[in-house]
Amino acid sequence: MFSKPDDRLIVALDVANAVQGLDLARRLGDAVNFYKIGLGMLTGGGLALANELKQEQGKRIFLDMKLFDISATIEAAVRGLTQFDLDFLTVQGDPHVVRAAKEGSAGKDMKILAVTILTSLDRRDLDDGLIKPGDLPDLVLERAALAFEAGADGVIASPHEAAMIRALPQASGRLIVTPGVRPAGAAKGDQKRVATPAQAISNGADHIVVGRPIWQAPDPRGAAQAILSTLNGL
Repeated sequence: MFSKPDDRLIVALDVANAVQGLDLARRLGDAVNFYKIGLGMLTGGGLALANELKQEQGKRIFLDMKLFDISATIEAAVRGLTQFDLDFLTVQGDPHVVRAAKEGSAGKDMKILAVTILTSLDRRDLDDGLIKPGDLPDLVLERAALAFEAGADGVIASPHEAAMIRALPQASGRLIVTPGVRPAGAAKGDQKRVATPAQAISNGADHIVVGRPIWQAPDPRGAAQAILSTLNGL
C-alpha cells in the first residue's frame, strides 16, 4: 500500500504558518516523506506550503480539509484542489459527499479519504450532536462501509477501529489512515481513542498520522526516527 516504509508515517504540520511548516520539514529532512496539512494551516499559507513541499522537495502531501457541503460545491472544490497534485484529500464520509468528491477528482491520482468519526469524539459527543444511538465502533464501521460503497479510496478512523474496517469485504484494496496515534508514554492531548504507532499498523492501518509528539519534541527528526524504528518488521 506504500511505496517505501517511511511513507507509513505521515507527519501532521499542525503549526501556525507555512514558514514554520517549512522549517519543521527542513529539520526532519529525509527522515519523513509524507506530510499532512490541515484546516488550521489554510489561512497561514497551507496550499502554498503543500505546493512547495510537493513540487520543490518531492514530498507526498495529505490535505486534511474534511470537506462537507452540497454535492455541486464538493465536486467544484475538489476539482479545484486537483491542481496542486495532492496525494490524499479528506472529505466527510457521507455518501453524497464521497460521490461528489470522486467526480471532482476523476482522472487524477489524488485519493479521496472519507472521515468516519473524529478520533477526538466519544459517545457523549455524538449524543450532543444528535447522532443516532449505537456503540461508537459500530457506527464507525457502518460509515466506513457506506463510504467504500460510495467510491472512497480509503477512510480515516481511529486505530481502535482499524482492524474491524480492514475485515470488511469492501475494504479490499482501500486505504486506512489513522490519526489518534501516540508513542508510548506520550500525552493524549485532545484525542480520546488512541494507540501506539505499532498497534495502529498491526491493526490494519496503512498510514499513521502523528503531529505533536514530533513537532513539539526537542529533536523532531529523532522523534520521527524513533517512531519509525517501532514499525520495523511490521
